[in-house]
Amino acid sequence: MAKAQKIAILGSGNIGMSLARGLVKAEYCKPKDITLTRRTVDNLSAEASQGFNISNQNSEVVANSELIILAVLPQQLDTLLGQINGAIDSKRHVVISVISGVSCANIKAKLGEDVQVIRVMPNTAIAIGQSMTCIASDNASAENISEVTKMFETVGAVIKINEDLMTSATALCACGVAFFLRAIRAASQGGIEIGFHADEALKMAVQTAKGAADLLLLQNSHPEHEIDKVTSPKGCTIAGLNEMEHQGFSSSLIKGIKLSAQKAGDLYTKG
Repeated sequence: MAKAQKIAILGSGNIGMSLARGLVKAEYCKPKDITLTRRTVDNLSAEASQGFNISNQNSEVVANSELIILAVLPQQLDTLLGQINGAIDSKRHVVISVISGVSCANIKAKLGEDVQVIRVMPNTAIAIGQSMTCIASDNASAENISEVTKMFETVGAVIKINEDLMTSATALCACGVAFFLRAIRAASQGGIEIGFHADEALKMAVQTAKGAADLLLLQNSHPEHEIDKVTSPKGCTIAGLNEMEHQGFSSSLIKGIKLSAQKAGDLYTKG
């Protein structure tokens, strides 16, 4: 694949739109190289004014593109695959799916076993170029996997994993955004309880969480190593940590991730 090739994003919701904007912002491609589809094109008028192509004709868009990104809801996928099946050319097209709970085999069963499918799981931080994206495939060429990796590296970090871990990646990385945001929200509420105004408490909680994450990323450190630096004997930090653990902080987060992974695996089959 070359960057000059045409990209079709079928299903322009939050992830699809964030990817489109991110690719343009990173100068991976130009708006004119991307076609966005949605059942109601009136909802894409702002994107059209920015130079993106818009359409509600999925089959026609696929026929005029090379890189096909499936970004609809799981329960809409079978209808979409039925619409584009006749337009897919296995020698010309590479299909990328960002749909939770849908395997490469599920897609090839509808489009043909010789179609190269790459499964990708980004998260909503893709909108600011900070996604944690996981990639897997059971038949795509090394060249195509490399190019798709480069594409998503323009909007965050990428890791290649085995496909059987993709639903787990959904829970940890995609659902995980909400989990960490809820933790930040709870911290800001705690800040209000101890005397700060709401806007102050939120700003302090957000920056503290960002700093904590950067300590690990920039120094390749481990959480417990950094925790040890701020927990002194009989101190206030260890007292707070232990109270949180007594209330089930870690175990509730672990249980939530496990349940989300189970649910993610059922989204396509159970709707």
